[in-house]
Amino acid sequence: MGTERGSVWRGRITIVVVALGGGALACTPQQLPAPDTGAPRTLIATGWIDATAPIYAGDAPLKFEFLKDMRKGDGFTLSAYSMGAHSGTHIDAPMHFVRDGASIEQLSLASLIGPARVIDIPDDVQSIDAVELNRHDWRGAPRVIFRTRSSLRGWMASSTFRRDFAYIAPDAAQLLADAGVQLVGIDYISAEQFGAPAPRTHQILLGRGIPIVEGLALGAVTPGDYDLIVLPIKVAGHEGAPARAIMRKRAP
Repeated sequence: MGTERGSVWRGRITIVVVALGGGALACTPQQLPAPDTGAPRTLIATGWIDATAPIYAGDAPLKFEFLKDMRKGDGFTLSAYSMGAHSGTHIDAPMHFVRDGASIEQLSLASLIGPARVIDIPDDVQSIDAVELNRHDWRGAPRVIFRTRSSLRGWMASSTFRRDFAYIAPDAAQLLADAGVQLVGIDYISAEQFGAPAPRTHQILLGRGIPIVEGLALGAVTPGDYDLIVLPIKVAGHEGAPARAIMRKRAP
């Protein structure tokens, strides 16, 4: 996402989902469900970690409601929800800040699936600049994911927006782009500094066709090399979309 998260951005998505039985009650941003902190047992059994955050916040107001509800006597359950394209764990496609850039459905699966390196950034570091980046072993990794103070403090599991999240500075973005990294990820809802005068980090990475994954849930992830699968909703002609991300530790 871009520099200001407090305003409403373009690219709202409305989706209708049909489900049988069960489900949470309708909620608004003021009535949020409790965090789901556990990964599905099938993922745990195979070594996969669910790195997807519950959707609490995004670039537009969230709305969830049941249109039909079997618990209230209806013959089936039908729910609808509306959210911004950059809600929860999501992917920014080049189109987000590049006029003629690729839209979300045009992203290559090769960039979204494969080896990734998770780099642990200390809690006291807010700006991941070139100096900080080069303190870590990142070169040679095809995909780079930053685990920051946001994971240490559980910020992606909270509906409260924090302005002091760790971000990727433009000079670090330039190093990553020049090294040919295929994907960059971070554990808060923007990779850009809050209130930055210009979205240079996004422009640098997306300008090279490098997707940015924002809002990853990395609380259960340790530093090291992983297999990564992160797939956005296939929304044609849009600049971003929520995604499901899973990771599995690679053998040494």
